[in-house]
Amino acid sequence: MFLDQFLIEIAIAFYLAATLLYKYGNVYRQHIIVTISVLIAWYFSLLIVFILPLDVSSTVFRQCMEQYIHNSSNENANNTTDALFHTCKDPLPNIPEHVFPKLWRIVYWTSQCLTWLILPLMQSYINAGDFTVQGKLKSALIDNAIYYGSYLFICGILLIYIALKPGLHLDGQKLKAIASSASNTWGLFLLVLLLGYALVEVPRGLWNTSKPGYTLHYSYFKIAKLSSDKCEAEETVDDILESLQVATISIGPGHPYHFNLETILQKIPAELKDRMNRRQLPDDTPIDTPSEKSLIRLHRQTIKALQTLQRVETLWGITVDKIIHLEDVEKNQVSHERRFKPTFPVHRSFPLRIIYNPIIEWYWKCIIKSYVKRVAAICAACLSAAVVWSEVTFFNKSPVLSLFAQFVNIAKENYDYFTIEVLSTLIIAYLCYCAYSTILKIRVLNLYYLAPHHQTNEYSLIFSGMMLCRLTPPMCLNFLGLIHMDSHIIKTHILETHYTQVMGHMDVISIISDGFNIYFPMAILAFCLATYFSLGSRLLSMLGFQQFLDDDEFTTDLVEEGRELIIRERRKRQRAEDSVYRRREFQERFNVTGSSSRYRSSRQNMDTVRSLKRDESVESAGAGLLRDFDSTDYYVGTTSEINSYGANSHFERNYQTDNLYDVNSDNARSFSTNTNRVGPAPKGLFDDL
Repeated sequence: MFLDQFLIEIAIAFYLAATLLYKYGNVYRQHIIVTISVLIAWYFSLLIVFILPLDVSSTVFRQCMEQYIHNSSNENANNTTDALFHTCKDPLPNIPEHVFPKLWRIVYWTSQCLTWLILPLMQSYINAGDFTVQGKLKSALIDNAIYYGSYLFICGILLIYIALKPGLHLDGQKLKAIASSASNTWGLFLLVLLLGYALVEVPRGLWNTSKPGYTLHYSYFKIAKLSSDKCEAEETVDDILESLQVATISIGPGHPYHFNLETILQKIPAELKDRMNRRQLPDDTPIDTPSEKSLIRLHRQTIKALQTLQRVETLWGITVDKIIHLEDVEKNQVSHERRFKPTFPVHRSFPLRIIYNPIIEWYWKCIIKSYVKRVAAICAACLSAAVVWSEVTFFNKSPVLSLFAQFVNIAKENYDYFTIEVLSTLIIAYLCYCAYSTILKIRVLNLYYLAPHHQTNEYSLIFSGMMLCRLTPPMCLNFLGLIHMDSHIIKTHILETHYTQVMGHMDVISIISDGFNIYFPMAILAFCLATYFSLGSRLLSMLGFQQFLDDDEFTTDLVEEGRELIIRERRKRQRAEDSVYRRREFQERFNVTGSSSRYRSSRQNMDTVRSLKRDESVESAGAGLLRDFDSTDYYVGTTSEINSYGANSHFERNYQTDNLYDVNSDNARSFSTNTNRVGPAPKGLFDDL
């Protein structure tokens, strides 16, 4: 029975990792190697978060046992043992000591191999433009050799320093400690930067999202910037298509590079390929046969351009949906009916439609949700203040200034292991949320993003797995320092957690063990102040990278531009929805006519045809009224085309959302926000070999 909670938490961590991977990734179409690697990276990172509180409570119990045995060394052994368990109160679950070391060794070193060896090679392999396995591996090794050259150089200097230090001999344990501590030092540096931003931005973001007006303006700003990114991505893809068209003309079926060219063309969606074939090249376009290196470079550029276009189009659709929803909330807040009326009705199942009816939806979205977010913002602000204070004072042993260490000490005195586990889980979960949410917001070279509904590509999934594996271990070590469970921080000999014993300490280099790892976390205070006063955003805005600033004139212009873009997008969707409604109405009438034609006279059939013609003429007349609009605004799609975020979506998306059109519903109008893109399925990791 002692392993029940332990096994349940292991199962919960796996379920959470698998669910998140299924939500963000496309497990049915991405390569199995990517799925397994990312799942292990996410699972082991979450496992550390879930199991470490149990290790902390077990360590508190072992510390109590050690202290009691030391104080009761003169008593009878049996009486000592009985009194020991009565005094220290055996924790639940009481996991055997040999379980944690074995688990931490497997989890930690597997994560380190993934984040520093396997995942970087896999990430470079995916974007390699070579056409053979050997070529892709070679390119991946070269990219990572360049990327890790600085790290290898630093490690070499450290090893030389240690080797030349008198009285110190290197062995396997010291080398392992050096490897783990170097990784943790790198992760701690990144963690401090992320927390310095997130500890301020998370509560401020929650408070701002409680104000629909502010969130709506910020979303207008985002959609305006995203529009320029979308145009740039489409122009890049057009240039790639032109280069491919030239290569297609110069490389015929019998050419030695024809197979390589077909490999590139297979990655192009069908709609883009048709547009490429219809394009007329200028007469002065040089038709030169590309070399193999040119095709490799073109292949790599094609992969990158399509990834960027897919990212932008996915984020465009998600942002447009969010803005339309925010506009609906703003309109319904001034409504006196107290019934939520969305622009595009959402179909829900029967039980949910009864429980979450329009009246309850109005109260939740227009009143209650705002107050809930404000309460969450206040709680997050209190946690952030506690984290910053504890980070600045955690190295002080007497008196104990760290708030988290004080809370754990109070629970220790009462032998309240459950409170220790809950408190530890809460602190680690908040640190994880701050760090990981910041990682997901970072735009690195416009390649990394996590989008729900299976829209995250393999490259971004691998990047997220790498960052989780690199940030989780140093974050947990930093947490152990905050609660004074690390003897090398408080400079007092105590019984440490099994996690700390497996990770090891950087004692061989005092400048890191006694300097960087202790005092660098204090820099969180400086980064938090810079974030609070928006110094980074203002600096980026001065350099030309526009940020959302309330007192900036350019921000106001982008907000207005975003509002105009949403008006155009809403008009497109409304026309597409009306087209579906008319098409469905026509099909229903046609089916009714066909099913009863055997019982009707020829006169009735002619009347039906005349009525349909009159309807069609009215529809044509209505369409003629739209000629005064810009042609880019007028969009009436087919049944398969209207289920997209926009008219220029090129990548197939296979998820179904809750707003699907219900053929049995009395509501004859609705709009589907799932995207049915034209083109072949994204290729796997080794499909082109």
